[in-house]
Order: sequence, then C-alpha cells, then structure tokens
Amino acid sequence: MQDSTPIAVGIDVGGTKTHLRAEAGGNPGPGQSAVADHLRMSVADHVRMSRGWRPHDPVSAAAWLAALIDEALPQGARPTAVAVGGHACETPRQCEEIRSALHTLLGVPCLVVGDAELLVPAAGLDKGVGLVAGTGSVAVGRLPGGDTVQVGGWGAVLGDEGGSAGLVREAARALWAAHDRGDPPDALADRLTAAFDVPEVPALGAALESATQPSAEWGRHAPSVFAAAEDGSPLARRVIAEGGRALASLVVRLAGRGVPVDDVVVAGSTVLVQPALYEAFTEALAEALPSARPRPLRVPPVEGAVALARSLR
Repeated sequence: MQDSTPIAVGIDVGGTKTHLRAEAGGNPGPGQSAVADHLRMSVADHVRMSRGWRPHDPVSAAAWLAALIDEALPQGARPTAVAVGGHACETPRQCEEIRSALHTLLGVPCLVVGDAELLVPAAGLDKGVGLVAGTGSVAVGRLPGGDTVQVGGWGAVLGDEGGSAGLVREAARALWAAHDRGDPPDALADRLTAAFDVPEVPALGAALESATQPSAEWGRHAPSVFAAAEDGSPLARRVIAEGGRALASLVVRLAGRGVPVDDVVVAGSTVLVQPALYEAFTEALAEALPSARPRPLRVPPVEGAVALARSLR
C-alpha cells in the first residue's frame, strides 16, 4: 500500500462488538461516484469485542480507538480520515472531546458521533432517523438546522427499553409482579430461571444485581424471552409488545422536538433478528406516526462510518 493512497477508516463501536472497516481510494467528487466506487478497495474488515471502551473518558477512548486502528490495519498502512460511531457517546460535547483527543493522536481528520448516527448514511440517505435496538436502544436525528437530537440510550439499569438488556429486565419485573399476585410460574419463569441458572423466580433479583456488566450479561438472555413467547407465555408476549411500543416512542419523541421522521432506519442485533419485536415496533409506529417509514438496514452500520470518513477533507 503506497503511503499516498487515501485510506478511510470507519468504526462502529457497539455495546458488545466493534466493527472496523477501512477502504482505500479517492473520495468521490461531483459526478464521480461511479468511478470512485469502482476504485474503492478494501483494506481491512475487523470485528472484536468492545471490552475496554470507556466513552466517558475521552483520552482513554481515543487511545482505545487508535490501538484498534493499529491492530486492524496492515503493517505500514495509515488512515487519512477516521469516522467513529460510538456506543454511549451521548452528547455532542462528549463526542467532540473524543474526536479532539483522537485527532491529536492520529493527526488526520476525525469525526466521532453516536453509533445510531451511522444508520442514515449507511442506508444511503441524507436525512432521517436512526433507531438502534441491540443490546441497548437509542434513536437519533437532526433538526432542520443540523443540530443532533438523541433520545433513549440510558443504559440497562434505568433505560434501553426494547433492547435485549431492557427486555430481560422488564421480563424479570413482570415475573416478580406475577409472583406477588400468587400466579403460578409460566413458560417465561421456566425459561428465565434456567437462563440465569437459579432455582426460582425470587432468586432472579440477586442474579441480575450480581452482573458486573449488566448490558451484556442481561442482554445475552433475551432469546429466552422470545422463546417463552413462542411457548405461549402471555407475560413474555406482553413484555415484547411493550418493548416495541417503547421503541416507537423514541421516534415520537424526536418528532415532538422537530426532527423530520419520514424515514426511520432500523438496526440492531435484537429488533432485526426477532420478528415479534420488529412487528410490535412497526405496528406501534404506524399507529403513532402514520407518515413514518421504517426501513430495516440491510448493510452493516459500519458502512455509515466509512461513508462519513470518506466525506471528511
């Protein structure tokens, strides 16, 4: 790889996994997109766990990203532009602090945004809402003036409704309420106690509280909620329906703040893998905002990061 070859690096830092993709080739100019696409060449496509990502410590986060780039790119290759979509990058100030620290380390144009902001460019759109429901849940859009508005994404303990960790938390709460009413255990109780390897519903509390990383540790048990719904559990079906409504409410909040919501690009390892949740979301969205069009993302979100990196000058 020649040192003069432009290399755009896009990074999608998720709650569980991180995806880096690097492409070489000139940035497209007006009327040159077809030529530019033809000249694009893959340099790296690298997936690793997000362990160690600390977005609330900008210096640490930038060092983590720089080390990832060094690890993923071939020897001698250096990025000429880097764009990052970061899980738990919750405010423009936080993103800018990470961007500044990363630019200091790399000395090239850098951009850092929340991970949900990758979805709209990944879908090839200039505007719209990005909605992520994977381990957590968050939605983001831009006001007509360009300012970013993000809603949701408050973590497994207090928020992230409709994400895998939030679904497990709400399933446990539904089971505790049923236990308090004296209802007999149903399929959800059987599935969730088995998943957490505890003997009975009351023991779920200690199991959840012992998690050192609640988002990841709770979220990996979400398939048990969907399996219980398929087994016929009314509790599980209600939890899923409420999760879908919670995701739709994120879009409603953005619309209420003046964000255009005509196109809603949807991604995430939970909502696109579990048809019951996606259907609950689209039904609730159609009821609340009939003009909003849900668009499942068919390419990896990291494509949006690469597109943003290629747009940097």
